[in-house]
Amino acid sequence: MPNRRFADGEVVMGRWPGSVLYYEVQVTSYDDVSHLYTVKYKDGTELELKESDIRLQSSFKHRKSQSSSSSPSRRSSSRSRSRSPGRPAKGRRRSSSQSRERKDDKKKTTQETSIALLVLIFFKPSENNTRRYNGEPESTERNDTSRITLEQKLKPDLETERVLEQYSLRPRKEEKKKEEIYSEKKIFETIKTIEKASSKTKELEFGGRIGTFMLIFFLPATVFYLLLMCKQDDPSLMNFPPPLPALESLWEARVFGVFLLWFFLQALFYLLPVGKLVEGLPLSNGRKLHYRINGFYAFVLTAAAIGALLYFEFELHYLYDHFMQFAVSAAAFSMGLSIYLYIRSLKAPEEELAPGGNSGYFVYDFFTGHELNPRIGSFDLKYFCELRPGLIGWVVINLAMLLAEMKIHNQSMPSLSMILVNSFQLLYVVDALWNEEAILTTMDITHDGFGFMLAFGDLVWVPFVYSLQAFYLVGHPTAISWPVAAAITILNCIGYYVFRSANSQKNSFRRNPADPKLAYLKFIPTATGKGLLVTGWWGFVRHPNYLGDIIMALAWSLPCGFNHILPYFYVIYFICLLVHREARDEHHCKQKYGLAWERYCQRVPYRIFPYIY
Repeated sequence: MPNRRFADGEVVMGRWPGSVLYYEVQVTSYDDVSHLYTVKYKDGTELELKESDIRLQSSFKHRKSQSSSSSPSRRSSSRSRSRSPGRPAKGRRRSSSQSRERKDDKKKTTQETSIALLVLIFFKPSENNTRRYNGEPESTERNDTSRITLEQKLKPDLETERVLEQYSLRPRKEEKKKEEIYSEKKIFETIKTIEKASSKTKELEFGGRIGTFMLIFFLPATVFYLLLMCKQDDPSLMNFPPPLPALESLWEARVFGVFLLWFFLQALFYLLPVGKLVEGLPLSNGRKLHYRINGFYAFVLTAAAIGALLYFEFELHYLYDHFMQFAVSAAAFSMGLSIYLYIRSLKAPEEELAPGGNSGYFVYDFFTGHELNPRIGSFDLKYFCELRPGLIGWVVINLAMLLAEMKIHNQSMPSLSMILVNSFQLLYVVDALWNEEAILTTMDITHDGFGFMLAFGDLVWVPFVYSLQAFYLVGHPTAISWPVAAAITILNCIGYYVFRSANSQKNSFRRNPADPKLAYLKFIPTATGKGLLVTGWWGFVRHPNYLGDIIMALAWSLPCGFNHILPYFYVIYFICLLVHREARDEHHCKQKYGLAWERYCQRVPYRIFPYIY
């Protein structure tokens, strides 16, 4: 294997593809298989270059010094030549010969012009006698040539263009101008092609095309499996597969109508002109989108609507009785939404496509999301689905499970386990809606496209899997003591404190690093102009928000007891999800920040769990 010549982080001169111009770049990585260097230009553009297209900066400086050192001698020699006694006579002889050449060229051009005019006037071909020139038959034109003026003869048409091309009668300035325009267009098209190729997603996640194809079927099957198992008297994982219900019992038009009513009710709340308008982070083209921050208002209005339904004695445990049908309806709706999103993304401009969902492979882009921020007018589909229908729906489902437990077991009040689960998860949802603006800096908004992965996750996975503990407790009540409940509450508070304080530090620093309130935070500067925090929670582990998430997920599952592992599926899933996200973030940050990220990793060695991982 040949040795690489340039090291990571080295500043060199890289040739822009399709041109002879060299620009200052920084080497970020090297591929041992293709022997290509990944370099980063000052404007942030990353391209892959061959070693022959990269040069040291010193070689350019050396050439510059050579040219500057040689110029005085050239000037002196030219001055000595101009002082020679025979120079003026020689100059006169050269000028007279040049004038003679110009006269000959002029005569030649005049002759060619005369020949061309004769060809135009007398030998212009025709296919039939009915062809008209200036409104008269061809025979009339031949008999009466005096009627046709010279302007009409020279009127540019296809034949004139042909003759001009044949005898090279176009001015040289025009020819040069055309050549310059052509070369500029060619360079522009080359740059555009390179930019389009560089914007393609090269590194595929989730097992690539095969993995994403399987996940499209595996994710819905997992949701249905978990819900069916919770309905069993013995929800042990050894009892596989659970008895499958009849297919006709999985679908009901009324349930689907209720789901649509819920979805569009939340869309109506989203469109209300309440709450502040804020700008998101800059996109790749420098543009900033505006977002309406009114998620907490939507939650309050939803709570009022649910309270009104309960006041008029609406049976909210209808959700529990038709829980599987609601899950099927949500899955069908998310699939239809994903198809619509992919079809509309095919017409989206290149700069509006998602960095992680622009591979060119249909299945992969359909799953991860092809368009970054699909909007219908000012209605942002991804941002709306991220917090509203699924997250608020999660709280409504938990409340329905609490009421179902009381009705099924003839209780005057819910169990302590159900109260803990509802309270902990209500706190999590209210916190997310209260700090809605913080979501604008997450990977879901800034990097991931809106496709099947997020549509299914927001509308199906969040409300129906995150409520798994409450659904489990309805059929499998678990009694816990007050001391155990107090210990679980303390654990959840610790997780919430880590989660919220870490996210607040990150969001405040990203918004305004110069804020005097953040003066105590230390950071490592990067080539992108951003900083990597090395104090506070982000100096403790690299992803403290993930650590808080996992602690809270454990506290949500503990009230369900230890009889079955099913309620802890959420904890296992959450750990796997966050480890995957952490690995993705590590790779993304290494590419983005280069040497600065390596310094940060040396400073903060633990990823999620201190002293463990």
